[in-house]
Amino acid sequence: MNTSKSFSQMTTREFAEVLASDAPAPGGGSTSALIGALAASLTKMVGELSGKVDDGNRIEEIKEEAGRLIENLFIAADKDTEAFMLVSHAFGMPKETDEEKALRSAAIQSGLKACTESPIDVMEKSIKVLDLISRLETGYNTNAASDLGVAVLSVQTALKGAWLNVLINVSSLKDKEIAAKFKARGEEILEYGEKTTNLLYQRILDTIQA
Repeated sequence: MNTSKSFSQMTTREFAEVLASDAPAPGGGSTSALIGALAASLTKMVGELSGKVDDGNRIEEIKEEAGRLIENLFIAADKDTEAFMLVSHAFGMPKETDEEKALRSAAIQSGLKACTESPIDVMEKSIKVLDLISRLETGYNTNAASDLGVAVLSVQTALKGAWLNVLINVSSLKDKEIAAKFKARGEEILEYGEKTTNLLYQRILDTIQA
């Protein structure tokens, strides 16, 4: 990484300053992961405020899983930047001889694969956050409806942002079979995510306007 510490150890201002610099990473990929972590945080917050909803262990399970996803999405943010740095390093490798060119090309492709796996992972984890929101939305403290709505919108942003990063990297993969698998999985997640976020947002909006 080109930062001295993990994103989970940074203040929001520190992250914003690194993001606003001329360093190529962190960028949109790590930002998408962190937005996903914020979605999980808001989900846990609404769960904490819904403690009096009497339905067994549902709320407690949602809070515990949301806590794990917060941590996992911070890790995913770090991994996204690390993957980019692999590609950056590979492009800087020598290319004078045929052997050097072959090693450089292999390193670039390996880095690009990591750069595609990373946003797919963010999409997978963001969908898990969305599923938690869906479970929570069936019964929660509606005084926090706006907070849950922002969680939904944050998941949508994390998904779409990560998808853009999948697309920009998958197009450069020489292994077209792997590229096709990445793209198919991303499209599947995005379709489900778009349908679910739109549905949840509308229901939350109806709750607020009722």
